[in-house]
Amino acid sequence: MNTVNGGISFWYANQGTPIPREPLPGDSTADVCIVGGGYTGLWTAYYLKKAVPFLNITVLEAKFCGYGASGRNGGWLYNGIAGRDRYAKLHGHDAAVRLQRAMNDTVDEVIRVAAEEKIDADIHRGGVLEVAYTPAQLARLKDFHTVEIAFGERDRTLHGARETAERIRVNGAVGSTWTPHGARLHPAKLVTGLADTVEALGVTIHESTPVTEIRPKHAVTPYGTVRAPYVLRCTEGFTAGLKGQKRTWLPMNSSMIVTEPLPASVWDTIGWDGRETLGDMAHAYMYAQRTADDRIALGGRGVPYRYGSATDNDGRTQPATIEALRELLIRLFPTTAGTRIAHAWSGVLGVPRDWCATVTLDRSTGLGWAGGYVGSGVATTNLAARTLRDLIQQDSGQSGPTELTALPWVNHRVRRWEPEPLRWLGVHTLYAAYRTADRRELTSPRPGTDPIAKIADRLSGRG
Repeated sequence: MNTVNGGISFWYANQGTPIPREPLPGDSTADVCIVGGGYTGLWTAYYLKKAVPFLNITVLEAKFCGYGASGRNGGWLYNGIAGRDRYAKLHGHDAAVRLQRAMNDTVDEVIRVAAEEKIDADIHRGGVLEVAYTPAQLARLKDFHTVEIAFGERDRTLHGARETAERIRVNGAVGSTWTPHGARLHPAKLVTGLADTVEALGVTIHESTPVTEIRPKHAVTPYGTVRAPYVLRCTEGFTAGLKGQKRTWLPMNSSMIVTEPLPASVWDTIGWDGRETLGDMAHAYMYAQRTADDRIALGGRGVPYRYGSATDNDGRTQPATIEALRELLIRLFPTTAGTRIAHAWSGVLGVPRDWCATVTLDRSTGLGWAGGYVGSGVATTNLAARTLRDLIQQDSGQSGPTELTALPWVNHRVRRWEPEPLRWLGVHTLYAAYRTADRRELTSPRPGTDPIAKIADRLSGRG
């Protein structure tokens, strides 16, 4: 049987895509209009409706809820947030620690709400294991571990080769770091369950309703305009498709493969009984999980960016990318060499120019937005949504400032990306440099990060 390519993602393969809700029937009004039916938009609708049940909330979604990154990601519910180190430089270490603690708590919050609302998303709290399999990766891993402890993760642990193998036998792994602040989940089950939950609360969701322009108090679609005092942009990697937003966040491409279910004999060679989410310390990093039905789902960077901020066609992935991910799977787990790749797909994530996730409400216009998660959105979307709730309640006079509205990522402004062709040339050059650095580090006995990667970090804004 051949590999299924695209079709949104594997996560929809065994349950089917949702039955579409009705599009917007014409001009409408609301108290809050949310553009985007992914995690950010749905969590925001959930917390606003829970806080103020009488609010008239409308969600507008171009395709169906979970069509984008929320239905295609790697299923990592974990405490990472893009931009924390930069926020420490801008606002001080203590402010960044508060942000990190909020992210640690967010993992618990998502698990709590899923249980309370009876959303069965195959959640298993096994933590996050990040491994190193070169001397350079090991040096970065130890530095990373030290930094995370400095930001308050006292329950994080560092492991050598033997302890790492006791968790997961990754070929050549020489060390790892583990945090309990993480869980594996099924992305599509979470987003479809969340959509059903908010709809049951009384939130109006219109699907097949692309928004072409957002302006103060207006969300414009081909079927009509929704007018609302608050209009929230929750479009992440698809933001560039909105009028005037082409250079706001770059839609970075990420690709995934998933194996057929693996037999017990293969799992005996791999371990992974704790079902931790698994990552590495490569520059072009990979991310993986052991699924509820005993497959390995593994992702990484394929074609990193399409010219003009274009997005893929329903997740279809280039054959060369599928092969590269298959080779990585076999290098990490040699006993999977004869395993069929059941499904491959791609999706886009939002990348700000300074790699910092943000949440904002412009009190002069009523326009708000959240995103730029750089691939760490499964949990960050929840924190962003609760923060948007608090910002709207503060602005409307229903409450005062809260701990969340005081976090350093609130109202952070990011400069725009360069115009084409500089954007395309820059991204492709950077990721070619990262891949080159990874190849060189695989064969180098030196513990230092490859100089090519250091230059790429400085140029990209990550360093």
